[in-house]
Amino acid sequence: MTVLGSPESSAAAPATPVRLVDSHCHLNADRFETDGVLVAEAARRVGVERLLVPGWNVASSERALTLVDRLPWLDAAVGVHPHDAAKVDDAAFAAILDWAARDQVVAIGETGLDYDRVFSPIPDQLVNLRRNLALAASTGKPAILHCRSATGRRDAQDALLAEVRSMGADAPRLVIHSFSGPVDYAVAMLDLGAVLSFSGLVFRRGEESSAEVAALAPIDRVLVETDSPFLAPPGAPRSRNEPEWVRVTGAWLADRQRTTSTALGATLVATYDRLFPSPRRAPR
Repeated sequence: MTVLGSPESSAAAPATPVRLVDSHCHLNADRFETDGVLVAEAARRVGVERLLVPGWNVASSERALTLVDRLPWLDAAVGVHPHDAAKVDDAAFAAILDWAARDQVVAIGETGLDYDRVFSPIPDQLVNLRRNLALAASTGKPAILHCRSATGRRDAQDALLAEVRSMGADAPRLVIHSFSGPVDYAVAMLDLGAVLSFSGLVFRRGEESSAEVAALAPIDRVLVETDSPFLAPPGAPRSRNEPEWVRVTGAWLADRQRTTSTALGATLVATYDRLFPSPRRAPR
């Protein structure tokens, strides 16, 4: 699949938009096949200064690289999601290994554990997680971690903590993508140096602990994301979330942090740049 589209002007953006990042946006997904570039540029006009496009398997990682080659202000991540853990063998993972060294790639992932839907057997998920974590550690790039347990459970969170802790000082930097889980899990990840990223998931029933986590996390250890085209926040189209809607989660996070969206925005950009340094990122 080739991401198509070219930047064009649309509705006028505010004169001084709040600075924003989208630390996890799947513009390499099928739902953006014809207009991914247009969607990215629309988000940029309303204040999204940094945008990371993660892969979830070999094909989507390659599409992420193609997209960021077209729009150098975007960043890519390459890796294998737990849903695809049983589908990517050593030969296929060799492509991920090769791409991981590129300047366009600022992180490894999206990887992690999913004990909710279990599209890949748990033993395969653990093997996949370990090789993605090892790749992140060897490249010095952070690992982007997905983690989901079935409703009312926390086994995936506990397993993820155990895997990271087992690496000791060799563990890579961590980004907990679309945070979900109990407060003590968040505290444990923060103690391990992780950055917590919040998405539209925080607005869903059953995710109330995220508000408490967002309030206690240091302001320089949080990020926001859309996980587009998924996890639409209130007001966004449920059929296709887009990166410009990160502003809704940004406003929510500013409230939890007891600060303004403007003050939070500057910190979000600084945190993103510290976590995902890039020799190719064009200054704005």
